[in-house]
Amino acid sequence: MSLKEGDKAPDFAMPASGGRHVSSKALKGRPFVLYFYPKADTPGCTTEACDFQAGLGRLGTLPLDVIGVSRDPIKAIEKFAAKYGLAFPLASDESGAVSAAYGTWVEKSMYGKKYMGMERATFLVDAGGKIARIWRKVRVPGHAEAVLAAAKAL
Repeated sequence: MSLKEGDKAPDFAMPASGGRHVSSKALKGRPFVLYFYPKADTPGCTTEACDFQAGLGRLGTLPLDVIGVSRDPIKAIEKFAAKYGLAFPLASDESGAVSAAYGTWVEKSMYGKKYMGMERATFLVDAGGKIARIWRKVRVPGHAEAVLAAAKAL
């Protein structure tokens, strides 16, 4: 079953950068963005994270949490977040449970070889816990701006 807009967002709880812990329970009643990225400190993932970081300052008083999710171990995530001064949490889904629940751990293909990997995808969840928007197979340029604009419109 694939998630679609209007569905209840799957629950999650993960360790995150800065010694934090993120969970759907803690975010109850607040809108949030959960974005899935393939690997910490790679060019596309760095650009995406930095774009979200820059965009958060332009939200004004909008109470919106942004959480980046990858299957990297927390140590790699901590290093990535510190290197770029990311204020929002990057979460570690090492077990793959959250990626599986959101349908972002998918079969990929490169040079004819098939393998499992993280699909770059973003979920905007409203204050009621329902998925308001989904972006799959994300192209990084302009993406964070589009997500934050959609969040303002909630």
